[in-house]
Amino acid sequence: MQQDFFESQAIEARLLGRDDVMALLGTPQVLRDCDLEEADLSDLDLMDWTFERCNLRRTNFASSRLEGARFLSCRAAFASWTRCDLGGAIFRLTDCNNADFRHSYVANLRFEGCKLTGANLTDGRGLGWSFEEVLLVGATLTGQSFRKAKLLRVDFSQADLSKCDFRGATLVGCSLREARLERALFDGADLREADLGGVAVADLRIFRGATFSMAQAADLLAGCGIKLG
Repeated sequence: MQQDFFESQAIEARLLGRDDVMALLGTPQVLRDCDLEEADLSDLDLMDWTFERCNLRRTNFASSRLEGARFLSCRAAFASWTRCDLGGAIFRLTDCNNADFRHSYVANLRFEGCKLTGANLTDGRGLGWSFEEVLLVGATLTGQSFRKAKLLRVDFSQADLSKCDFRGATLVGCSLREARLERALFDGADLREADLGGVAVADLRIFRGATFSMAQAADLLAGCGIKLG
């Protein structure tokens, strides 16, 4: 019944600016195939709104309230979600390349099948955010906590993971290839199904307490010039 209500109220295929969105405030809206490119949507209450297949390129959501919001199959490169409340929000199959999420509340935020290449996700507040089938190539995640998280097929290649907390995390099908790992924490992490290619010898000490497969251990030692008999 609720789904039928949302379907009947969906706003479709419109070019929307700040004034148009402000006229819709007060009730959660469903925007489908709408164009909000470069719109200023900062400091608005968009709690539980749904953006489906929308053009959000360079859209500014800074300091907006977006708890429970859904971004589905959107194009949102270079968009800004700085200082937003994204608690419980979902990003699914959305292109967020080079987007900015700094200083946002991210408890229970979910990214599924998204592209976050070059994105900045530093200084996020709150625990429990999750990534599944996500590209974070070259992204900046300095100091973020993934403690006890299960990360599925997340590509952290060349990302800045310095000071990140992966203690007790399980990385399944993930890549840490050529990632920056200074002062990251991996004690108790399960890395048996992670790609550790290109890890510098100087970074090996940070993996103390983590679990590796025998093949991974052999590759890491080979990188130090040590061969197993």
